[in-house]
Amino acid sequence: MPHTHTTLQWLWHELRISIPLALVISLFLSTMFREPFGRMLVYSLCIGMIIQGLIEAGRYGLAYRLRKRFPDNIGAQHNWPGWGFMAPWVVASAVVGYYAGYLLADLLTGAQRAPGAAIHSPRAPLLIFAMVFVVSFGCTYFFYARGRMAAMEAHAQAAKRTAAESQLKLLESQLEPHMLFNTLANLRVLIGTDPPRAQAMLDRLIAFLRATLEGSRSGSHPLSAEFARIADYLELMQVRMGARLRNQLELPDDLAALPVPPLLLQPLVENAIQHGLEPKIAGGRIAVAARREANMLVLSVRDSAVGLAGAPAHGSRFGTRQVRERLVTLYGASATLELVPAGDAEGGTIATVRIPLPPA
Repeated sequence: MPHTHTTLQWLWHELRISIPLALVISLFLSTMFREPFGRMLVYSLCIGMIIQGLIEAGRYGLAYRLRKRFPDNIGAQHNWPGWGFMAPWVVASAVVGYYAGYLLADLLTGAQRAPGAAIHSPRAPLLIFAMVFVVSFGCTYFFYARGRMAAMEAHAQAAKRTAAESQLKLLESQLEPHMLFNTLANLRVLIGTDPPRAQAMLDRLIAFLRATLEGSRSGSHPLSAEFARIADYLELMQVRMGARLRNQLELPDDLAALPVPPLLLQPLVENAIQHGLEPKIAGGRIAVAARREANMLVLSVRDSAVGLAGAPAHGSRFGTRQVRERLVTLYGASATLELVPAGDAEGGTIATVRIPLPPA
């Protein structure tokens, strides 16, 4: 079925050029030589379609032979064998198509005359031959230029995708060590103050890193996996912070399978702990939630801590910058990250990520 659709699309593109040309040529010939427009249209269509069919068949056939012999030929990969092959083929196609089209048109109109005698004028054959060659080369150049533009656009899109993938890998390679260094710094403090808790934290860290590093090697994972990694990280932090850290995760069942970038919320949770809860003696609560708003997936990380006013001026920029850059790389302007004060008695900060939902 897709092959049939592609064939019909190609045929439509060909007819979209051939039919208007045939109408213009028929009108010109019928006006210049005072011949019936309907008969000129039959001859123009027959000649034009046969010539175009021969040219296209030669273009694809010659490109196929070149691809078989020279697989690295870029022009042949886009069904263009080059003007060195196409120029003589267009001339041959124009001559053969001209006479074959006349024979077919004579058959359709019931005319009994030699090819080239459809117009009763001695100047007609020369003029028609000139028009045939000009139109044949013009159409060939048009399709050649269109193919070149499509190939250049495909190369540009491929280069853009490669650059985006490289940028994304760079961001992720920066993000994983940042998370690990923060955790190791916390572990170092705990080793000097409470070795048994430090050992428990190290066990949690090993399990967490194993699961996180396996999951982060793919371009995306289910939202449920993202929440599972956050739950692991919060349990890891709770070994050190104890009752000072309370957490709440809310993931509706209908959103659990949606694909999201790995470690998307991790920097926001780290910021909430490091710059929000840790400076607060009593600690506080972290709530991570997901919801749907129209065609957007909304992910929020809320803490009940010191808030934006109490956070260090430069301390949390790495995590939020990484999240913003990954969102731009993956979704362009359609995804956003917003940090705002909670605005209620509990206080704290709400970080909200909005990304477009995948098409159903």
